[in-house]
Amino acid sequence: MDLNARIFVAGHRGMVGSALVRRLRRAGYSNLLLRTSRELDLRNQAAVEQFFTRERPEYVLLAAAKVGGIHANNCYRADFLQENLLIQTNVIGASYRHGVRKLLFLGSSCIYPKLAPQPIKEEYLLTGPLEPTNEPYAIAKIAGLKLCEAYRDQHGCNFITAMPTNLYGPNDNYDPENSHVLPALLRKFSEAARLGLPQVEVWGSGTPRREFLHVDDLADACLHLLLHYDGREPVNVGTGQDLTIRELAELIGRLTGYAGPIAFDASRPDGTPRKLLDVSRLHGLGWQHHIGLDEGLRQVLASADWLAQAQPAPALG
Repeated sequence: MDLNARIFVAGHRGMVGSALVRRLRRAGYSNLLLRTSRELDLRNQAAVEQFFTRERPEYVLLAAAKVGGIHANNCYRADFLQENLLIQTNVIGASYRHGVRKLLFLGSSCIYPKLAPQPIKEEYLLTGPLEPTNEPYAIAKIAGLKLCEAYRDQHGCNFITAMPTNLYGPNDNYDPENSHVLPALLRKFSEAARLGLPQVEVWGSGTPRREFLHVDDLADACLHLLLHYDGREPVNVGTGQDLTIRELAELIGRLTGYAGPIAFDASRPDGTPRKLLDVSRLHGLGWQHHIGLDEGLRQVLASADWLAQAQPAPALG
């Protein structure tokens, strides 16, 4: 991939997209095509076609998506399904029609069956029912993956797909209702420590197990795949290590200096019991993660970036 290649990073202001931009620039790629959602609405097919006609991207990294945690996925089911289908269809279709040399589509580990054997291999896709709370988002991501496969099979397009595990890092979403579990806990525990609150409430039973990957590691893996992988099969991207939500909450409590009790609200949904990716395919391609969870959380907590996004603080009980 030439350092002057025209690379379109779709969704460059999000957590994943901004990490991709940082990694590409650090590697010396300078001709990045970046558009905000106001400048280019990826849900609008005509606008996407005009952009591809004018800018002629050679490589596309499709990181744009409507995302959120359990609450958001469950409450805005139509939005998550429709908007992601539109974004994916428009960008992938335009990449084919305009001769893009290579496209990387970023899916999600939530595409796998709720009760898939652990750790989850790529071939477990579509072997069982999905987790109901995020089914619309998962179906959209599965459709995007299959669309890349179909363009490859029918037209020979070099469209590859990566399935990241749960992510965290710079530019995450810290909304107390609509964020993912890790940023939500970072916000809750930090505010509880700062305000001297009597307890922290955590959604669910605390027993589900989750795997977490720093977004800068994901960006590094994506560049590795762009340079070294041209296969049809999706590639899981993760650490191969997990912990319970209770263990995560206790770790964040220690790192934020919160010493009070933790109350688990079992009336709230747990989601999938366990979601650990098998990353042997990725390891076989010569890539492994570099940032451990403890180190990554310390980096986030030391950053003014996350503090700015987490304000103002809501009342917590």
